[in-house]
Amino acid sequence: MEAKKGDKELQKRIRSGTLTREDVARRLAELAFGKANDCVKLVLDDDAKLDGLDLSLLTELKRNDKGTLEVRLVDRLRALEQLAVLAQSSGTDLESFLQAMQGNGEPE
Repeated sequence: MEAKKGDKELQKRIRSGTLTREDVARRLAELAFGKANDCVKLVLDDDAKLDGLDLSLLTELKRNDKGTLEVRLVDRLRALEQLAVLAQSSGTDLESFLQAMQGNGEPE
């Protein structure tokens, strides 16, 4: 239940344009170190309920005409690289990035 409250607060910060450096670092860490158990469960369990699954690492799921499944997950190495860059950078680079993502950046 605490996670749901945190998620709602995060959504408020995203909508209001007050996303923090810690929010970005936390999400990158979740992507880099998260477990793909629920993604595997979705593929293997025919009765899996989507409501209870954490599919945040899933980027693509395809079934071809022969029934073969192709599953793509988040690139963990890229998430780790971005987390390392974030950890080493000063706040100015991140602030510019966040402003651009929120549409508050200066046009080029």
